[in-house]
Amino acid sequence: MCSAVVDGSASKQSNQRARASRTLDPRTKLFMLLVANLMLFFHVSVITQIIMVVLFLIPLAAAGRWKLTMNFALTYAVLTGLGLLDPEALGLPWIHVVSALAVGCTMMLPCFITGAYAFTTTSPSAFICAMRRMHAPESVVIPCVVVIRFFPTIAEDYRQIRNAMALRGIAAGGWELVRHPAQSLEYILIPLLMNATNVAQDLSVAALTKGLGREGTHTSRTEIRMRFVDWLMMIVVLIPLALDIAGVIR
Repeated sequence: MCSAVVDGSASKQSNQRARASRTLDPRTKLFMLLVANLMLFFHVSVITQIIMVVLFLIPLAAAGRWKLTMNFALTYAVLTGLGLLDPEALGLPWIHVVSALAVGCTMMLPCFITGAYAFTTTSPSAFICAMRRMHAPESVVIPCVVVIRFFPTIAEDYRQIRNAMALRGIAAGGWELVRHPAQSLEYILIPLLMNATNVAQDLSVAALTKGLGREGTHTSRTEIRMRFVDWLMMIVVLIPLALDIAGVIR
């Protein structure tokens, strides 16, 4: 019995190490998120945007998030197609509104892609270790850790609320949320928002209880290091942005 437990624990740890080896260093993920925001700031061309989206989707797919990768790729392809529509040629002036909204969403989508990759593939302990390697103050580390743990907790609470309401025959499906918005607001959204306040407070207390706010040198069992692939990814995602800013890519 004990040997089975030990074997199961060792297998779980090996699987965790294997998943961690397929992801980039947390500092590389933060750099990618910074580059994605710079794309939005400099308003890069469509060609640069397509290149960057492909580069951002590669690490997400390598981490095993195939469903998320396909959803982002399909969403970006549809929005890009809508943004390229010519209202004058189609004779539909209202397409201007659809095209403008699509262009705005495509500009923000790289930030969503890199943010989703950073949040779904980075553990709180690895993120804390990375922030301390960058000598970030504890006043920045603690809120970031709370945010990382906040969204998965809220997502789990949302699933539990939906399951409880479905057992009572309320908002049993996604279409029911649209058909009865007032009912959905009363039975799902309001309890979720009220619970979000408690979750944020509990996570903050848990972070402080674990000694995250303690002064002095902190130790960590989590090991992170910048590998060759991390430096290569940082250089690769920076090149298209630099070429676009320089006017080489238009």
